[in-house]
This record gives sequence, structure tokens and C-alpha cells, in this order.
Amino acid sequence: MEGKNEKVEVNSQVEKTNSIARRKLIVVLEGCHLEIIKMKDNYELLNSDDHATYMKKKRKRDAPGDARPDIAHQCLMSLLDSPINKAGCLQVYIHTVDNVLIEVNPSIRIPRTFKRFAGLMVQLLHKMNIKSADGKERLLSVIKNPIEQHFPANSRRVGMEFSAEKLVEIGDYVEANFKDEPVVFVIGGFSHGDVKVNYIEETISISSYGLSASVTCSKVCNAFEKHWGIL
Repeated sequence: MEGKNEKVEVNSQVEKTNSIARRKLIVVLEGCHLEIIKMKDNYELLNSDDHATYMKKKRKRDAPGDARPDIAHQCLMSLLDSPINKAGCLQVYIHTVDNVLIEVNPSIRIPRTFKRFAGLMVQLLHKMNIKSADGKERLLSVIKNPIEQHFPANSRRVGMEFSAEKLVEIGDYVEANFKDEPVVFVIGGFSHGDVKVNYIEETISISSYGLSASVTCSKVCNAFEKHWGIL
């Protein structure tokens, strides 16, 4: 009898361990402006503050405020500094307006200043990857499209839009719809407009007010941290 109880207890523990291992929040920062341009003898990350004159002359199709790589920078700091990332339950991808797909290693420490972040992005977009100091680990990698091939099988895919008809309290929504399975949340990495991709199954809004992309990232992470008991 004791042997049976012990077996049931072991099986229960294995099931719990497997369940925890399946937990994965995948965040796609969609439509990010990460583009390099040549200015005199240097390559730089295009941004509205430093290259306003360049954009007026050579990028008339874009609004002056469209080139906002700082949004991706803010989002990455919010995501990678979060408890859910440090618990090993977060994966981040960046999809740019130029259809470049970037995989972000959860262990990378994103530079705190935008100037250093911009230099890192220029290096990445030239070399196609950034490795750790010892060369053993890829911290940032340009990978092949389409992004759907990198999602776990049968993962739910949810888009975030301020204009979405379905307004939810994010904590209640996560609690009611997800258990321990991987889930994809798509968040726009731009200053205005809606996410327009064809792989989203449902679109939600999480506030009656317009939120920045980095705040949206934080609210989604916080909801899953609470749901999965990550402190």
C-alpha cells in the first residue's frame, strides 16, 4: 500500500514538473523600426531625433516621427528585466518593418542607454548575430521568416491593440484562458497604429487609455507572473 502511495506521489511530482516546463510566454515586438543608414563614413541606427533632415529628404514616405527604435529599446528592458524572464518562462522575438526577424536570448543584458543600444543594433544588422564575450552563446540572432515556424505547436496567438473591440482586464483574461501551455502575445513596437499580421487568432485591448508599448509589455508579464506564481 505504501508503495502505491509513493508511486502516485512520484507520478504527481513528475506531472507537476512537466507542467511547469511547458510554461512559456512568447512576446513578439511587431513592426519595430530598426534600420541602419550610412552617414558620411559611419553606419547609424535611423531615428527621428538624430536624422530628421535625412528623413525629410530621402524618406518622404515615412512620417518624421515614425523612426522610433527607442520603443524597441524600452520594451526589451521591460521584458528582459522582468521576473518571468529570470524564471526562464519568457521568449522574445523582434520583427521589423523591413521584415527582419530577430531572436533574443533571454540571458542578454540590454544596454541601459539608447546610444549603446543603437550601436548594438548596427552591429547586429551587419553581422547577423551578437555573441557572448566567450563566444559560446548567441545573444541576438537574425533568423529566417516566417515567424510562425518558431512558435511551439498549438500555441495560442493573441494580438494587442488599443482599438480592439474586446476590452479585458488582463489578469482576469490570462487566468480564464491559459494554464501551463505556451502562448504568444503580439505587441506593436511603434508609436501609433495597429498590428497588422495574419497569424493572430484573437485581438484584445487591455485599457480604455492608450498605453505605451513598454507599459503593455509590463502588464502582460505581470499578469502571467501572478498566474504562474512567479515572485
